[in-house]
Parts: sequence; structure tokens; C-alpha cells
Amino acid sequence: MNNIRINFSIKDLENLTGIKAHTIRIWEKRYGLLHPNRSDTNIRNYSLASFQKLLNISYLNNNGLKISKIANLKEEEIPIKVREIASRAKVEDHAINAFKMAMINFDQALFYNTYNNLLETKSFSDIFYSVFLPLLHEVGLLWQTNTITPAHEHFLSIHIKQKIMLNIERLQILEPTPVSKTYVLFLPDNEIHDIGLLFINYQLRSKGYHTIFLGESVPMESLTDLLEFFEEITFVSFFTVYPSKLDVNDYIQQFNDLLLTKVDTNLLLLGKNISDLNKSNLPEKVTIYDSIENLIEDL
Repeated sequence: MNNIRINFSIKDLENLTGIKAHTIRIWEKRYGLLHPNRSDTNIRNYSLASFQKLLNISYLNNNGLKISKIANLKEEEIPIKVREIASRAKVEDHAINAFKMAMINFDQALFYNTYNNLLETKSFSDIFYSVFLPLLHEVGLLWQTNTITPAHEHFLSIHIKQKIMLNIERLQILEPTPVSKTYVLFLPDNEIHDIGLLFINYQLRSKGYHTIFLGESVPMESLTDLLEFFEEITFVSFFTVYPSKLDVNDYIQQFNDLLLTKVDTNLLLLGKNISDLNKSNLPEKVTIYDSIENLIEDL
């Protein structure tokens, strides 16, 4: 396979597995669980096999196995024990580790196999809430710490989006009701993080609502055209990067003055850039939600 990453620093392992570097060093010295290579300046360097092994060790340890017991397992017994526990315990953590490995190696087959295994016991919505959302949160942190590249993030994002769009396509046979109410899903100028918005579109469609998905980087002024076509509109958006926290209040006020002038128009907002807003100061027709789940439950 091309482009496989084969070397990791101890800081990379800490970020990818959640195990502190200090703990990794202790496990090496006391139990001989990992055997890093060392540079001429004595800096640890870990192989892909070491990364995968540490993911498995972390999984076993988080599921109640003491590190001393794990250390007594033969090398080939560790993944077998992982599969054994994953088959009867919480599968989410194991799946997240598998998706991380797929991302690091740009391994599409591993992504699809892990997803299909989850589908045997979970609905698509359950997978999104319990696996994809925590995974995306971790990936965001990994990107911020330079543990992964933008290419890794894009690889994972595009495969998750493909699954959402596939499930949306399966819903197109449903006739939306009531047709009088329309949800318009958009992202503001320069905002491109649309996975959450796509999933909301899927959830709304699965409930039978009429939706119009406009996607990323939509100028506010262009939304006025929709007011001529539909009477009752609820706009839905995510503010992840844009508008910035400094500009978000001005954006909301402009949106209110330009697009929420009709009686039956509203704006629902999510995203980290609105997390600190004072809800009591918001225009009457603007509602903020702290999670997709809460928004869907409120409909």
C-alpha cells in the first residue's frame, strides 16, 4: 500500500492513543511492551506495528485488564483478546481505533469493513452519534497538534460524508410532510465544515420534513431568494470557524434584519463559535443548540 505512515514520535503516540508519554515509557521499561528504535541522539521512534499494538493495549486496559496481565500475553494473543472483548463489550472504542488506523494508512478497505461491522448491530444514526462524532472530535485535536496532516482529515471526512449522503439518497423516495414547512440548511461565507449539517439534513429527511441543502460558503444575501418561494422557512447553520467569535453577533443581527422579517421564519444555530454567546441577548427568532441531538429532539 502506498503512502503508509511508518514512523511515529512518542508525542504522536500520546496524541493518537490518549496514553501519556510518561506512561508509555514506564510500560516499555517495566513490562517491555514496546521496543522503539532510537536515533543517534537517543530520541524514540516507533513503528506502525508499535502504534497498532499500543491502540490494542489501550483498549484492553480501558476494558479492565491490568497492564501486568497484558504484558504476559504473547504478541499474537493481544489482537485476539481485543476481538474477544469487542465482540461482547462496548464496540465503539474499538471501532474508533480502527477508523484511526484507516485514516493514518489511507486504508479505504479498513474504513468500509469497520463501518459494515458496526451496521450489523447499530443503526446509521447510532453510528454517527456514538462513533463518528467522538472520532471527529479526536481528529480535530490531532490536526491541531500536527499529529496528522490535512490529507488525513480530508480522507476521513470525505468517507463519513459519503455514508451520510448514501443514507440521504435512500430517503428520497419519502414524500416530505408537511410541505408547508421548509428547512434551509446552509453554511456562511468561508465556512466549509459541513458534516454536521449533512447529518441534520439526513435526520430531517428521515422525519419527513422538506429540506433544501445549500451546503458550504453561502452568501447571506443570496438566501433572500428563498423567501419568494416558501412561506414558512427555518434556516439551519453551523458556525465552526466562520463567522469568528468576534463577528458572530453582528452576523446574527444582520441575518435577523435581512431574512427573519416574515412571521414564520426562524434560524437554528450550532457550532463552537456560538458556544459563548449570551442567549438572552439573541433576537427572538434565533435559537442556539449545543448538540445535533438536542436540535433534532426539539423538532
